[in-house]
Amino acid sequence: MLTLTDLIEALTNTRPEMAAQVITEATVDSRQVIPGALFVAIPGEHVDGHDFVGEAFQRGASFAFIQRDLPDPFPTLNLRADFSADWLESLTRSPLCLRVENSLTALQQVARFWRRKLDLRVIGITGSVGKSTTKEVIAEVLGQRYRTLKSPGNLNNEIGLPLTILRLGSGYERAVLEMGFYVPGEIAFLCDLALPQIGVVTNVGTVHAERAGSQEAIASGKSELVQALPAAPDGVAILNYDDPWVRSMAQKTKARVFYYGLDPEADLWADEVEGLGLDGIRFRLHHQRETLYLRVPMIGQHSVHTALRAAAVGLVDRLTWQEIMAGLRSVHTQLRLVAVRSQNGALLLDDTYNASPESTLAALNLLSELDGRKIAVLGDMLELGPYEQQGHAMVGIRVAEVAETLVTVGERGLMIAAAARRAGLGAHKTVEFENCDQAIEWLRQQLTPKDVVLVKGSHGVRMDRIVAALQEVYRAEEQP
Repeated sequence: MLTLTDLIEALTNTRPEMAAQVITEATVDSRQVIPGALFVAIPGEHVDGHDFVGEAFQRGASFAFIQRDLPDPFPTLNLRADFSADWLESLTRSPLCLRVENSLTALQQVARFWRRKLDLRVIGITGSVGKSTTKEVIAEVLGQRYRTLKSPGNLNNEIGLPLTILRLGSGYERAVLEMGFYVPGEIAFLCDLALPQIGVVTNVGTVHAERAGSQEAIASGKSELVQALPAAPDGVAILNYDDPWVRSMAQKTKARVFYYGLDPEADLWADEVEGLGLDGIRFRLHHQRETLYLRVPMIGQHSVHTALRAAAVGLVDRLTWQEIMAGLRSVHTQLRLVAVRSQNGALLLDDTYNASPESTLAALNLLSELDGRKIAVLGDMLELGPYEQQGHAMVGIRVAEVAETLVTVGERGLMIAAAARRAGLGAHKTVEFENCDQAIEWLRQQLTPKDVVLVKGSHGVRMDRIVAALQEVYRAEEQP
């Protein structure tokens, strides 16, 4: 396990001879501190972690990285100074502040050092849509044989990924790490920390185009993962053959390329995909001369790509088909889209974590598979940049094909409604609101027990408030 000695060596290139003091985990949130933790005080735009060092120590933290002096007289060791014998006495104190030049940089430096001490295989995942779900399913598959750590939640950036790396100990054999992209060079930096040997790319969509600038820029940023992989045979790039942007990344890597998709040209491909509504999907899987029939509890036909990614990682890591299928069928797999009941019995499809044109189209496809009056409640999709008009229009066209009623929230939602009407959805079947509160009041009056309602929008629109206001806990055993 990570010790204070490791931490000092990572930051000073000096390894003091002292009794091992185990660091249980690292965190930047004082509310999540556990006894023996390292608290990393990072100054933010609105909140400064230095203001919570005292709270972190009260909760049991043993050490804290700080980059400025604190008003409270906590024992402090200045790691910016040269090593001296006086340090050893200071290192026996707890709690102890460790003064560094930059807290975040120190965290990343320790993570880089720690990763290189560990003998394990790292799977890096990136893409515009489906990273988190893919991470969960891959971890389920690998967990059938190996002790596997996965990124908690969506800790996929320059803070979250090093925190995850510091959770690793010598007992882990695999790590499945999600890698987000916002600016060029970010994934390359994360790969330098994590040293992935397997890279999985889900797709290249328009989400974050506002910051990245274009779909070409997004594709370039995502390709940093496959460029960072070791050369074959040690490195393997698992690429979506159905996405031209991803397929072409094969030209940018020295790793072995393994394609997945719905095209028979892929190394692993599926056909006869059938959506079973909330009961999952079934499909036929092909690899080399093998053909298997699978049914998995993943919602929506688009989930076949998630299953293919996880199966591909399993095959590359030499798992048996029995292990791969057990992982895919695992009841522990958690998906972001969940189904709950409203107070009057309507079925709510809660997919409010975030939204892009690609993920919204996939959710609408699921809505089309279910029985009942179909209502799409859609909010603004943010950060689409130059693809904003096109993305909302694409969604509106699909709504007209799937839903009987459209409810939009926000200024950009008007684009969805306009496109739906142009595609043939009657004007009396579209309702536009400025905010969630107005939509909640309308839905409370209109919903019936036979309705199936998809609720989706970017996180910043807070569409989750609509689900929270309408739902009640639904227990299947209470139904006749």
